[in-house]
Amino acid sequence: MENFIAQRQINIGNLRGIGPLGLEGGDATTAPAIFTSFLSKTIGLLTVVASIWFIFQLLTGAIGIISAGGDKGKVESAKSKITNGLIGLVIVIVAIFIIDLIGWLIGFSLILDPTQLLNL
Repeated sequence: MENFIAQRQINIGNLRGIGPLGLEGGDATTAPAIFTSFLSKTIGLLTVVASIWFIFQLLTGAIGIISAGGDKGKVESAKSKITNGLIGLVIVIVAIFIIDLIGWLIGFSLILDPTQLLNL
C-alpha cells in the first residue's frame, strides 16, 4: 500500500550529501549525546563570536579615541562603542550562568544537558 509520497522509494541515482547527517549509520541510543554535543558546540561558538565582536569594538573604539583629536563628540562616541561592546560580552557570559541557575532552581542541575531530561 503506497498511498503516501513518503512511503515510496525514490531512486535519485548517485546523488550523495556532503557527509553523514544525524544518525546515519549509527545507533539511535547515541542521539542524545549527539544533540548535547551540538548544543555545547553552538553555545561555545556563539561565545567565541561575541568575544571576537567585543575585541573588534574595543579596537575600533580605541582607534576612534586616538584619532578624535580632542573632539568631545568623537571621544564620547568611541567610549560608548567600547562600553556597548563590553556590555554585550557581559550579557552573553551572564546569560549562560542565569540559565544554569534557573535549571538549578527548578531541579535540573544540568539544564544545558538535555540528555538529563531523557534519563528521568
